[in-house]
This record gives sequence, C-alpha cells and structure tokens, in this order.
Amino acid sequence: MTKPGNFERHCLLPRTPFPASAESQKPRLKKAQEFPILEKQNWLIHLHYIRKDYEACKAVIKEQLQETQGLCEYAIYVQALILRLEGNIQESLELFQTCAVLSPQCADNLKQVARSLFLLGKHKAAIEVYNEAAKLNQKDWEICHNVGVCYIYLKQFSKAQDQLHNALHLNRHDLTYIMLGKIHLLEGDLDKAIEIYKKAVEFSPENTELLTTLGLLYLQAILAAGSMMQTHGDFDVALTKYRVVACAVPESPPLWNNIGMCFFGKKKYVAAISCLKRANYLAPFDWKILYNLGLVHLTMQQYASAFHFLSAAISLQPKMGELYMLLAVALTNLEDPENAKRAYAEAARLDKCQPLVNLNYAVLLYKQGEKEGALAQYQEMERSVRLLRDSGSLEFDSEMVEMAQKLGAALRVGDALVWTKPVKDAKSKHRTTSTGKAAGVQQPLGSNQALGQAMSSAAAHRKLPPGAGGTSQLTRPPSLPLEPEPAVEAHPAEASAPRREKQEEDDPGVGVSSVRM
Repeated sequence: MTKPGNFERHCLLPRTPFPASAESQKPRLKKAQEFPILEKQNWLIHLHYIRKDYEACKAVIKEQLQETQGLCEYAIYVQALILRLEGNIQESLELFQTCAVLSPQCADNLKQVARSLFLLGKHKAAIEVYNEAAKLNQKDWEICHNVGVCYIYLKQFSKAQDQLHNALHLNRHDLTYIMLGKIHLLEGDLDKAIEIYKKAVEFSPENTELLTTLGLLYLQAILAAGSMMQTHGDFDVALTKYRVVACAVPESPPLWNNIGMCFFGKKKYVAAISCLKRANYLAPFDWKILYNLGLVHLTMQQYASAFHFLSAAISLQPKMGELYMLLAVALTNLEDPENAKRAYAEAARLDKCQPLVNLNYAVLLYKQGEKEGALAQYQEMERSVRLLRDSGSLEFDSEMVEMAQKLGAALRVGDALVWTKPVKDAKSKHRTTSTGKAAGVQQPLGSNQALGQAMSSAAAHRKLPPGAGGTSQLTRPPSLPLEPEPAVEAHPAEASAPRREKQEEDDPGVGVSSVRM
C-alpha cells in the first residue's frame, strides 16, 4: 500500500517541459500603416483623371485641398493639368509654380511651368526654366527637345538643331526627327530634310506620318527639278519629270499648273487651258492658277475670258499691281478705256517703282488724247527707271525701250530719254511667243525685267496714233507656274509657307513672266 506521503510527493514532482510550437514563436502582425492625410486621396484623384472624369476629379481635389489646407502637391498638380486642358493657361502656370515651391527639387514641376510659359508664347522664359530643370535631370531628352522647339519659335535654328541632336543622343524619338526635318525645310534645305526623314524612317519604319512626309519630299524634289528645266525652256524634259509625279499624286494643283505652263511654252494653248482648268478645279482659290489662265486667254486674244480670270485673281490677291495692269490690258482690248484707266491708276498706286505700269498708262492716255496726263506718266516712268538703274536691279528689255522711245518722240521728249544702259537683246532670251520664240527666263514675281516684258496696252491690238513713231505687237502677260507644295508645317507644334518662283512667258511686244508654285 502506497503511502499518502509518497503519493503526494510523487504527484508533486516537476514534469519535463515540452518544446513550444512553431506557431507560438511567430511574431504578431503589426497594424497596417495609415497613409498620411496629405496623400490619402491621391489614388482616387488619379483614377478620375485617367478616366477623363474631370468634374469628379475636381470635386475630390477640392475636398483634399480643404483637408490639407492647400498643401497636397499632387492634387494641385492634377488641378493645374485640368485647367491647362480647359485652356486656362495662366491659372495652370500659377498652380505649377506652387508645386515647384512645395517641391523645388522635382524636375517635372519645372518642366510643367516651362510648358505653360511656352503655351503663353514666352519662349525665352520657357528656355530659362527648362535649363533649371536640366540641372536637376541632365539626361532627360524631353527637356532638350522642348528647348529646341522654343529656339525654332525664336528663329534661332542653329541652337535648335544642337538641342534636338542632344535629344536624339539621349533618346531617339519620332517627334524629334520630325522637328529637325522641319528646321531644314524652313531653311530651304530640301536635301538635308530628306536625309533626316530617311533616318527617321529607318528608326521607326511603321510610322505612317514619317513615310508620307518622306514621299511628299521626294515628289517635291522631282517637281522642283521639273520647274528648273521648265524655267530654262526644256519643256519636254520637264514634262517627263512631271509624268513621274502625276503617277503618284494625280490630284496636285501645282503639278497641273506647271504642266499647263509647259504646254503654254510649247504654244499648245488648248492643252494649256485644259490643264490649268483642272488645276483650278482642284484649287479654286489659288490666285496663281487664275493668273495663268488670264495670261493664256490674253495670248489667245480671248479678252472676255481673260478679264474673268484676272478679276477672280484680283479678288484673292488685291495688293498685286501687276494683276491690275493685265486687267487694264484686257479692258483696253474690250474697248473700255475708262475702266482701263482706273485699273492702271490702281496698279501705279500699288507698285510705285514699276516703270512698265507708267509706260502702259501713258500710252493709253496718249491714245485718248490726254497728252498732259501721258507726259506726267512718262516722267514718272523715267523717275522709276533712274531709281532702278542706280540700284543696279534693272535690265532693260529692248521692246520696252523701243516703245518708250516711240512714245517719247510723240510727246517731244525724246532728247531726254534715260535709256543709256546697254539694252539686252530680246532675241538672246529664251521666250515663248506666238511667233515662234522659245520659253522665258525665270524672274521673281514682280521683278523689273519680268515687268519689262509685260504687255503694253498701247501695243495690245492697234497702232499708235499718227506721230507716235510706229506700231507694236500683241504681247503675253505673266504666267505663273506653281512651285512644289510644302511637305510639312513648321512648328513645334507644327507649321511652314511655300516659296514662289517665276518663269517668263512673253510674246513679241512687251511680255510678262509666269509664276511657279
């Protein structure tokens, strides 16, 4: 029998402890950390913004700013973005500046400030802010790109090219190639522009804008080559070039205008009118095409049609004196001397340094028996000739000189003629005339030699009155072949204006030049 004492002692002996379980050794999970009050609504603001639910986004922003007393940087930043999208550029600029104050080491805030300054047209200020942002992030290609765009607006193309090349060195991007190509187009360097766009296409062959622009530049180069050949009278070669362009761009108004003027140079007037009318159908508000149509109809002595097209050209280009002079020629042949005088007066008012306008006007006045007015216009012509001769910008046309000499003899001022400079022989020029002369030399629109070949109203269709010293022949007014269409706009944001060239097309008598697009 066991003793109670022994039993009690046995029961009270300490037991060996078991090892603790692994679960009991795991530390307790801490309570999730709460977001600071300044940032707790940022996720909701971002969600509404990317969904373009701007009204809901602005409501959350307003609530967040009230809770944070206007110190939530992200809410202010998104509010500035929304204001800029709504067109409130100045207000967005002020909010971005607030963000820059709250976080002065953030380059993104400075970039947004500079962007708003750029949109306000403050390009120099934008460049300064971009330079400050570049100090915080020297490897940001976007900063270099945007600085280059600002320099484009300031017309500092060399600095713009340097910045855009730096952007390409940091990170090649389609938009940077496009802006660099536009700089070369603004500088008139078509070859370099093509080279840049070729590199861009190699980098991004799937970009349709780059492919389209490069194709248009190639077509523009072909059209320009054809225009050069047309200028020197190589009409068949020019037509060969234009045929290549016509296969790719069959609805180009400048193309059909130039083709029409090639036929005009080959004296195929019906074909010329057909091509020019197609160009006019494609571009009804292009005054140069209307100018050329008026020229061809004047050459064919279809004065009513010439009046129609020249009037339409004047309505689109009312500040060009040469158009009024040609309109006066048509009116003279339509036996409307009063309106012809008004047209000549307007031409003389718009172009005060053009002796041919005064010569034509003087001849018309002489034929109408107004010798005093004719003498005044003749003296004005001599004044213009002296000015142009002194500046060295005038080559006298022999037919113009001959007409002036005849009129001077009729007005009894022949001894005071100012035609002392050696006259360039008209036969030495390549010209297109109704009597078989070849096509003309290119002159800038409104140049003195081009106007020196403009047709004289006195020589248009009848002889001078007895004592005028002789007769003159019908001549051709200026024709306007078009230059290639611009391929791109020039501006960072996108924009650019084409040059106009001119080609002479004249008849015996006093002829006029033609404009190319």
